[in-house]
Amino acid sequence: MPDAPTHELVIRGRLGRHLLGPFLDDFTVGWDEAGTRLTGTIRDASHLHGLVAFLASINAELTAITPLNRPTAHTPLAPSAHPRSTP
Repeated sequence: MPDAPTHELVIRGRLGRHLLGPFLDDFTVGWDEAGTRLTGTIRDASHLHGLVAFLASINAELTAITPLNRPTAHTPLAPSAHPRSTP
């Protein structure tokens, strides 16, 4: 099974830990001049939609969602090249 990608979500302004309760278990929370930064694993599309819906419900302005790594997928190996023999 491929690894879930890590994402960074940037929210305008400084949100306190009391508003970010649902994020604290799964995300690292940091603050800088851009706002509040949440870094963590987003398991699938429904997880992302739930996070965005929660942020909308508290009137947080989401300014960016950036993937920090891509999931690794199994890629089949190409068959080994064998020199052709001449008849």
